[in-house]
Amino acid sequence: MRRRAIGAQMIILALVLLAGCGRDSGAGQGAEELALEIRTEYIGMTALSAGMEVTADYGERVYTYGMALAWDQTAGTTLTLTAPEEVAGITVRIGDEDTALEYDGVRLETGPLSEEGLSPVDAVPALLKQVREGFIAESCAEQLGEQDALRVCYRAPEAQPGTGTETTVWFDSTTHALLRAEMAVDGFTVLQCVFSDFQMV
Repeated sequence: MRRRAIGAQMIILALVLLAGCGRDSGAGQGAEELALEIRTEYIGMTALSAGMEVTADYGERVYTYGMALAWDQTAGTTLTLTAPEEVAGITVRIGDEDTALEYDGVRLETGPLSEEGLSPVDAVPALLKQVREGFIAESCAEQLGEQDALRVCYRAPEAQPGTGTETTVWFDSTTHALLRAEMAVDGFTVLQCVFSDFQMV
């Protein structure tokens, strides 16, 4: 009898947790519906600007960069490094076909981006692609600090949690601005992005 009672309690607890994760994102709207609404907004977006801090973990070394971000659907992505001081002022321009570095009047063409989207430079284009096109594996309302947020996890449809490339994004539940993002490979977080001054057109 005792085992049966404990089992019933566990089932009830699991249902409560699942209910909190799948629904009720704040305004009577389900988390899945809100995730799809945000996707529609990001598909229709024509430009955005933001400040961001990107932490890249390469195992032996961890790098943190401050960046000013501008994205336009026709001009592509422009990232200007603001920190650390030794790289401040370097601008990276990312178009459909290639990438260019600019600093103090010098421009260096670097060729096409990798498809992985796991470097600090191409994190944002890869992130926007996931938001606009990626498979939504999970969506859940939760607190991020003091903000009401929607957490959305993107991964390949056939992938199991913790395998392959997985992108987790936190959106402001009200404004739908990007707040934070993490990109992981086989369960190991490679990139973390924290956004500020997010403006979307």
